[in-house]
Amino acid sequence: MNSSDAAIVVSELSKSFAAVRAVAGLSFDVYPGEILGLVGPDGAGKTTTLRILAGVMAPDSGSAQVAGHDIARDPEGAKHDLSYMPQRFGLYDDLTVDENIGFYADIFGMSRKAREQRATDLLAAAGLAQFRRRLAGNLSGGMKQKLGLVCALIHTPRVILLDEPTNGVDPISRRDFWAILYSLVAEGVCILTSTSYLDEAERCHRVGLLYRGRMLFCDRPEELKKRFRGGVLEIRSADPARIRESLAKAPVIRGSLLVGDHVHLYVDDANARLAGVLALLDEAGLSYDSIEPVAASIEDLFVSAVEGQPAGSSQERSR
Repeated sequence: MNSSDAAIVVSELSKSFAAVRAVAGLSFDVYPGEILGLVGPDGAGKTTTLRILAGVMAPDSGSAQVAGHDIARDPEGAKHDLSYMPQRFGLYDDLTVDENIGFYADIFGMSRKAREQRATDLLAAAGLAQFRRRLAGNLSGGMKQKLGLVCALIHTPRVILLDEPTNGVDPISRRDFWAILYSLVAEGVCILTSTSYLDEAERCHRVGLLYRGRMLFCDRPEELKKRFRGGVLEIRSADPARIRESLAKAPVIRGSLLVGDHVHLYVDDANARLAGVLALLDEAGLSYDSIEPVAASIEDLFVSAVEGQPAGSSQERSR
């Protein structure tokens, strides 16, 4: 795809706070009808990037265009084409669901008729139609997040920026939330979201792995998994943390990741190293339920990639 068709165009974007480099020469595009997910640890630069694109803060250098508007030069120009939902969206607890929606509709100068039809459709999709008269302060956490999304979408934006929108939300509300996002994508909306859930990253059309303000990889989930160098041995155990710690310094182990009740060990060749790792487990007297080679996940790729990055000084750490 050509960059001229992109709804979001980021080029060599940088931002520092005192001695901390939050975003370091970041470049990427996002297209209409696409969800790009940004993943990375705390301090990777996800929130800073989204805030710059939303026009909340100015970059130190580089450029960013959203829906054809230069965010640094004309942040107000993108207002009607853009919607930004920060981690703490500004709902008013003492207003009802309808009143919160009405407040945001007024900000964008929507007519009452247009607002009512749009709100009816969005509330039905979010499963909130029966709660229109309930105070926002009396909604559950998941319902508040869905109401926040409804308010953010009330003016039919072309580009949506979401900062970890489902963090701490129950699984059912997360499912409903993503169903809404998919319906928007079908309408040609461009979505850029950050997430701390790697299973959500799998739902995105493309995933960008951020670390210290830089993009390590950006590709489709299935293509990212192919980038993993080596193999993965998955060991299920009642005490996976002990296994990880005990084998961490073994020469054949290149890295590891705890995943629930199992541990992923990174090796050069999973099938070739299986017998050797079994011997290490027996020598250390470590009990386990099963061990087998498995396909690498996006999380495996990210952890492996981060472990291969230079440590750097504390001044280089991003937010």
